[in-house]
Amino acid sequence: MKVVAYSVKTFEKKFLARANQKKHDITLISNALSLATCGFAEGKEAVLVSANDDVSALVINKLADIGIKYIATRSAGTDQIDKKTAELRGIELASVPAYSPTSIAEHAVALAMALNRHLIQADADSHHYNFKLDGLTGFTFSGKTVGIIGLGNTGQAAAAIFNGMGCHVLGSDVFPNDKLERIEQVSLETLLDQSDIISLHLPLTPQTKHMINASSIALMKNGVMLINTSRGALINSADLPDALDQGKIGYLGIDVYEYEKDIFYGENSSSQVKDVLLLKLLAYPNVIITPHQAFLTIEALEEIASQTILSLNHWQDELLVTAASS
Repeated sequence: MKVVAYSVKTFEKKFLARANQKKHDITLISNALSLATCGFAEGKEAVLVSANDDVSALVINKLADIGIKYIATRSAGTDQIDKKTAELRGIELASVPAYSPTSIAEHAVALAMALNRHLIQADADSHHYNFKLDGLTGFTFSGKTVGIIGLGNTGQAAAAIFNGMGCHVLGSDVFPNDKLERIEQVSLETLLDQSDIISLHLPLTPQTKHMINASSIALMKNGVMLINTSRGALINSADLPDALDQGKIGYLGIDVYEYEKDIFYGENSSSQVKDVLLLKLLAYPNVIITPHQAFLTIEALEEIASQTILSLNHWQDELLVTAASS
């Protein structure tokens, strides 16, 4: 199968090549998919995209016009894809439904621990040969209540780690699971009210967009720790500065940002135009922002590449069956 993979980072190349084993003719390019770059898919049968590529209706229509029949995203989330247009144009879609959920869960916990023990500040001070302890007081996780919103594979993995730290874990999900152990499943309102730490582990849908906003933040404990390693738009970012200024949110750790497209994954330090809200959030000492790297482990990259190639294999088999029957 002839394929073009958009937005390929250097660290991905060896994993894709190893998983592919020269089965498919894959052209790897660093360019993001957009209306302007659809031309790279000319003569191909499938495109591989990333979470931040433009897979809108306009782009899908242009891809369909030049013969693209398949789109696979190297991510679990598919909200960047206009699925309705893809269906109308007869384009099949694939994603990586689950890849090393432990990797993402561990990053969520790493953010929580770094915030609690002020590791970023301590490291910066040490590099200036300042070893004072003022302002570095943290708390013990053992005995604290952690609220996990979204009890899929990643949420369960995060819950297991927090359980191992001696936390009392609350969980909330639109689909309760009575088989989960050591997670007290409660309503979202109860979770927001009782949790010392809240970690988001759910997909972005019309129902979950901006679920964390001024109203839901008002239900939380004063000084709550909020962690998001899922999708940026789960949080109404515009409501964060007030919550931080008022001390309602005492700690904020995010690996995703609502307006991260065209910012994250790239070197933008020399850019003359910067996101004003993001700059404001970065200025808070009790905020840690990482560049959508929670998935970035060897294990996850191997799984993403493997599942992506399996999708191509499946489509190739479909083409062969169709050709044999015609």
